[in-house]
Amino acid sequence: MNYQLDTNKIPQHVAMILDGNGRWAKKRSLPRTFGHRKGAFNIEKIAVACQNLGIKYMTCYCFSTENWKRPQDEVNYLMKLPIRYFKKAYNTIIESNIKIQVIGRRDRFPKELLDAIIEVEEKTKNHTGLTLTLCLDYGSYDEITTAFKQIADEVIKGQINIDDITPEVITNHLFTKDLPQVDLLIRTSGEYRISNYLLWQIAYSEFYFTDVLWPDFNEEELNKAIYDYQNRNRRFGGLNK
Repeated sequence: MNYQLDTNKIPQHVAMILDGNGRWAKKRSLPRTFGHRKGAFNIEKIAVACQNLGIKYMTCYCFSTENWKRPQDEVNYLMKLPIRYFKKAYNTIIESNIKIQVIGRRDRFPKELLDAIIEVEEKTKNHTGLTLTLCLDYGSYDEITTAFKQIADEVIKGQINIDDITPEVITNHLFTKDLPQVDLLIRTSGEYRISNYLLWQIAYSEFYFTDVLWPDFNEEELNKAIYDYQNRNRRFGGLNK
């Protein structure tokens, strides 16, 4: 189906929960790792599609603070997967002018992964296209708790007064402080949960859920989601005039 999109109503910031990689592999009698690999390289395709639509920010939930509970072999694979992704997609990333940044905890990453993250961020820091944010070892509870600790420390040191703490101050202490609020949240694979993802940032986001598994989520599915978004009535707590 050809979805006619209104170029004046393109969301600025789209966040995605990349769900269904394991089920995609299981349906094909493949190991779960095959699904994770297929899903990782789909990020590149959808990021380019987002940029072509005029979307400025794409944020992806890749590995949560709870994902450490998965089988050790799978965790080990997931720790190596971003390295392979950065290496294979390097030329596409450079040519597409996409800026890549990683948010979340970094103290639990293997050194090889941490070095790869630092390298890709450095190589793309001056890119002016889409900002692709990968959430690795990320959880919203952890993010907000960290922000509150930082603010409390500033209060103790006299750098800020309690009465000066506003939503804007909290926002500026989050991992996403350089990103605008999320306009559209997409979750694939038919699940209807937020899963501890960007809880502060999605306060007034539109949600879009699809049964399509992430490795099968393509440009047409993206256009379908944007089309649905454009036909929503966003009031932000107010009323239409």
